Amino acid sequence: MACGALLAGAAPAQAVTKDPVRALKAVLAPGHGVHFTETATLLDGIVEQAERRRKGVFEFTAKGDIKALDITTTGGEDGRERVIGFNHTIGGTSYRSGGPIGKWLKKGETWWKDSHQLHLWHTELLGYDEQLVNPAEPATLAALLKNGQRSGDTVTGAITLKELERVSRWAQHSSHSSRDDDTKLFYTLTLTSAGLISRVQSAYTLIAGPDELVGKTFHVDTRYSRWGGKVSIKTPDPRETTTELCIEGRCNWRLPG
Repeated sequence: MACGALLAGAAPAQAVTKDPVRALKAVLAPGHGVHFTETATLLDGIVEQAERRRKGVFEFTAKGDIKALDITTTGGEDGRERVIGFNHTIGGTSYRSGGPIGKWLKKGETWWKDSHQLHLWHTELLGYDEQLVNPAEPATLAALLKNGQRSGDTVTGAITLKELERVSRWAQHSSHSSRDDDTKLFYTLTLTSAGLISRVQSAYTLIAGPDELVGKTFHVDTRYSRWGGKVSIKTPDPRETTTELCIEGRCNWRLPG
């Protein structure tokens, strides 16, 4: 299986003794979070077609949901982009600078603010090739540990997107436009000696969606550090922020209410 081979690797010799779910719950608290770096690659057979890199920080809720994020993406065709997002009970508020939005900003403005409820914050900000596994969710981590096989400090397994979405609020809120519920996501988790996640590698092949993507494989490699450290994600300077975009000569363009 191509996805399985994609994630294969030698397990380090050091064994993990602590319960990963219990270790995770111990670091979840408002005002705290985790830093990460990520590479997302689209593969057509063995040929790499696209690669984007992300670097940033997530802020937790006490339940492991992502309360806020601040992420910079490079490598895409639209250039460097920084995004800041805040999750609410319904929808969210996001800020985008650079990337595809940058060319539509009014002169003198750096950030576009979007509070449109149909633009789910993390999916819209990170894109179709985001990491579908959120290891900050205790229920998600428990399901991946149960489904996978553990060897030393690595856990390798597979889970359908339907099964993942049953336990993961993050996966539930990701884009469904290019996937099928029966699609299998192959994953490898790497654990620290404290039982926390240091790396998530995931891969799945599209079996439904746009013709140009069907049959191709997404591979996302995410590394985590500073679990439970204090984080502070703030809104951009309002003097550099606008809710309007300049499209086709109109500089008062807004999303419909």
